Amino acid sequence: MRRDIFQAIADPTRRAIITLIATQAMTPNALAEHFNTTRQAVSKHLRILTECELISANNQGREIYYQLHIDKMKEIDVWLEQFRKVWETRFDALDQVLINLKNKQI
Repeated sequence: MRRDIFQAIADPTRRAIITLIATQAMTPNALAEHFNTTRQAVSKHLRILTECELISANNQGREIYYQLHIDKMKEIDVWLEQFRKVWETRFDALDQVLINLKNKQI
């Protein structure tokens, strides 16, 4: 089953996993230590993140290390950019209203 990146980041545990491996590659056991859940549940989340190509597994001896794919994270940022522009426009308008109110009070 092909999943998209938005399905991957919809779950808080997967977002936490992404945050954990953003700075360094980690093994499933090391990741599981950060959660109050089973190693199998963490493995399921890792499988979904891998299917979405947000992370990849690298074998190093007997261990598997998962690392983040920054390029896939950029897809999320590109999608969010359209909303960021709307928010910034609204905040700029609010700033102007507040400035006008402050000037009227002086």
